[in-house]
Amino acid sequence: MSENTKNVSENLPEKEKDEDENERRRFEELFGRLDANKDGTIDVKELTAALRGGGGNAHSHAKKMLHRADDDDDAQIDFSEFVKYMRNHEQNLRLAFASLDKNKDGKIEAEEVQSALLALGFQISLDEAQSLTAKLDKNKDMGIDWAEWRDFFNLYPSDNLRDMFDIWLDRPMIDIGEQLTCPPEFESRRGVSWRHLVAGGIAGSISRTVTAPLDRLKVMLQVYGGKTEMNILTGLRTMIREGGFRSLWRGNGTSVVKIAPESAFKFAAYEEIKRLIVGDSGKEITVAERFAAGSVAGAFAQTAIFPMEVMKTRLAISKTGQYNGLMDCGLKILQKEGIRSFYRGYIPNLIGIIPYAGIDLAIYETLKQLYIRRHPDQKNPGVLVLLICGSVSSTCGQLASYPLALIRTRLQAQATDDARGGSVSLVRNILRTEGVKGLYRGLLPNFIKVLPAVSVSYVVYEHAKAVLGL
Repeated sequence: MSENTKNVSENLPEKEKDEDENERRRFEELFGRLDANKDGTIDVKELTAALRGGGGNAHSHAKKMLHRADDDDDAQIDFSEFVKYMRNHEQNLRLAFASLDKNKDGKIEAEEVQSALLALGFQISLDEAQSLTAKLDKNKDMGIDWAEWRDFFNLYPSDNLRDMFDIWLDRPMIDIGEQLTCPPEFESRRGVSWRHLVAGGIAGSISRTVTAPLDRLKVMLQVYGGKTEMNILTGLRTMIREGGFRSLWRGNGTSVVKIAPESAFKFAAYEEIKRLIVGDSGKEITVAERFAAGSVAGAFAQTAIFPMEVMKTRLAISKTGQYNGLMDCGLKILQKEGIRSFYRGYIPNLIGIIPYAGIDLAIYETLKQLYIRRHPDQKNPGVLVLLICGSVSSTCGQLASYPLALIRTRLQAQATDDARGGSVSLVRNILRTEGVKGLYRGLLPNFIKVLPAVSVSYVVYEHAKAVLGL
């Protein structure tokens, strides 16, 4: 310590000297915990490891903190840089804390959390705000004091309230290639929803492209499996022989294009329906109400994008040169079959949303709560955990609704005479000629694609979140 610093320190009031010493000891203790290899510096790997327990994109947050604290650009933070960064960061955190503490009692209560979130466009009930407050309320006094607030956010690099709430809530939105239900984690967060939709859309686009051959194979088996005894190997050979290797991706463009409108319609509808259910009461939405909202929102989204589903099916089963892209396919269907053909299979598809949404939602919530009970030390389940829960629940939902999806696909394809007779005629013919197993043709490739779809979605989603600042 220099002579000038020592003189200033000696002239400080005793209380301020004690506070300064306590702060320095706290910084030393925190720095020591972060410096895992005890080399006197903190690098991005050590920061990432420290942040990983809180869920979310730990690596992205670690890189941001390193960028802000590393004054000499040597890719590591020494103690003096750490102290400088923490003092400045905590000063901004205190301002954020004060802006939420409306009654100035030194604590942030659930009502103040709810009020702040509503002002930012996040729809949240008082019960949900209380659950959120409890995550930070270590001493269980029904509020968040300054120390609890500081200790939760001091390693996260943002002091913007909207970003802080996003970290606090920390919920992903990922599409893994089939129907999208609205999970409890995506509860009307207008301020960040567009970024999650973009990240989810990018991940879904790449994931669907990677697994497109399996998706086309599934459609081929659904439509032609009963007539030709087509299996996975013969189906792949048929597609390659007819149109070459590139034909395995036929119809994928439509599948990718419809991600954005489908997601936007579904989540926008879910938000409005949920707001109508909750109204001004601020009550917590029940599982039954979530199920109803998710089903109606899914039905609305499917109604809006269903013509694209029909075109995707037609492209998937088409022969080389039959259609010259999405627009050409749509025009030919319109000219030859009329506008009603764009909604063939709509009723069984609509009916299928109900078991899919209900089972998906119930199993997802059950698995997530089971994980939380077994890992009480984690503030939030990480993206990968939630993605696994979503994958298992989505697979179970698909299994329950698959016969209706098959009927929808055959009606869309219009490839057989019984399909032209309507849903009832089609089901009777399948059961008569193929038995119950005929209602599950194409299920195996559908399940095979889940693991690669999830893996690709997870990796791409994490990178997309980092680029979008989530």
